[in-house]
Amino acid sequence: MSSAPTQADTRRSAIVVAAGAGLRAGQPVPKQFAPWRGKPVVRHSVERLMAAGVAPIVVVIPEGAQDVASAALDGLPVRLITGGASRQDSVRAGLEALAPDAPAIVHIHDAARPILPLAVVERLEKALVEQPGAIPVLPVVDSLCNASDNLMGAPARREALRRVQTPQSFRFADILAAHRAWDGPTNAGDDAQVAQAYGLGIALVDGDEALHKLTYASDFAVSGAKGLPPVRVGTGYDVHRLEDGEELWLCGVRIEHHQGLSGHSDADVAIHALVDAILGACARGDIGQHFPPSDPQWKGAASDRFLAHAVKLAGEVGYVIGHVDVTIICEAPKIGPHREAMRARLAAIMGVDVGLVSVKATTTEKLGFTGRGEGIAAQAAATLLLA
Repeated sequence: MSSAPTQADTRRSAIVVAAGAGLRAGQPVPKQFAPWRGKPVVRHSVERLMAAGVAPIVVVIPEGAQDVASAALDGLPVRLITGGASRQDSVRAGLEALAPDAPAIVHIHDAARPILPLAVVERLEKALVEQPGAIPVLPVVDSLCNASDNLMGAPARREALRRVQTPQSFRFADILAAHRAWDGPTNAGDDAQVAQAYGLGIALVDGDEALHKLTYASDFAVSGAKGLPPVRVGTGYDVHRLEDGEELWLCGVRIEHHQGLSGHSDADVAIHALVDAILGACARGDIGQHFPPSDPQWKGAASDRFLAHAVKLAGEVGYVIGHVDVTIICEAPKIGPHREAMRARLAAIMGVDVGLVSVKATTTEKLGFTGRGEGIAAQAAATLLLA
């Protein structure tokens, strides 16, 4: 058994196991290469290990998957090797690939667990000071029973059971020796079983529910058929000049004031900022691209048309409004008396509940063009949810 890693010898490597078929996920490619939240699953896993400062990283892939794996991990400093017929064979291949570097620690991680909290990695490495191996686990919260021919058998004690996750972490020399000595079943359940059979102590550390393993088609459904992220956020900002003889429109509500905002449309600065926020969240440009001020058809146009169009564009790429927040920046008029009418009007234009709409106001303490009463500014944030 090797000695514990010291502060002077903290070389940390990783093996990302991505050699399975992943058929239960129902994706056109093995699940580890399928898009999820905007990028291939395996890329998430590798990037999280990189964020933890782990290097080098070996990714074990199926035979014939060089091209798809290279595309999924393009630009990342990883080494691709071909796995074996079983998970144990694939991990053994990864360990042998790392052997010339002789790292102090190796993290063995399933590619299909794309959310890896850095705190879990820290707990694992801390545990390796006392034991040659460490794994993240979670308690079992459901009642358990034994089963036979679809009939309930004796109850099982959940207090004595744990759900095992990855990465499973080891002092490198020990786990390499354990895999080289393994003569158990062709497919070991996981690396901790291989290590335990070799006589290594395995520490248990707190895992994380976020380390959920993507297994079934439903796990990919939440990120959409195109692998889109479930939440997107955009921001917008706009300014219009106050002038005599103009109407003042804010958030789709006409407000009596001695001046109004000047612009090619109705110059509703608050709606314009919100339109840009929504367009930004769905990556569809800005308000000027869709409604150029040089186009005479938009002269004097009601800005509610712009907002409805932005919501429609978000829907075309698969998103609905989750929440919007608008801040109006001016010295006058007072926004408070009109706030609820503004919220209701925006909600009606977007087709959402008024509870998803926030409108607030602030001043600049008499500073700047808004402080001098020369104009009104607005900023907005929009959260979009995958439909």
